[in-house]
Amino acid sequence: MNREPAAEVYYVYLSCCANGTFYVGCTGDIEQRILAHNAGRGSHYTRRNRPLSLVAAWPFNSRAEARRAERGLKRLPHERKRALAESAALLEGKVQ
Repeated sequence: MNREPAAEVYYVYLSCCANGTFYVGCTGDIEQRILAHNAGRGSHYTRRNRPLSLVAAWPFNSRAEARRAERGLKRLPHERKRALAESAALLEGKVQ
């Protein structure tokens, strides 16, 4: 029997820190990553500015694609990240 490996999905996520700043990351498991950040096992920055809340996430077919998108998103100014967060909230019906 020839089994093909399951396609892995990687995500780029945008989260909001307790101090109002945005944090961008890349992971294969968003839920576990946010839990790790909030438990103090994330980056140095998120350890000092927790708790984090997930704002938006985008799926990618490969880790390389996700990392490229993560780098691009990290380079955006705060105002652009805020606009992305607001549009994600509108799409999910969180903002009236």
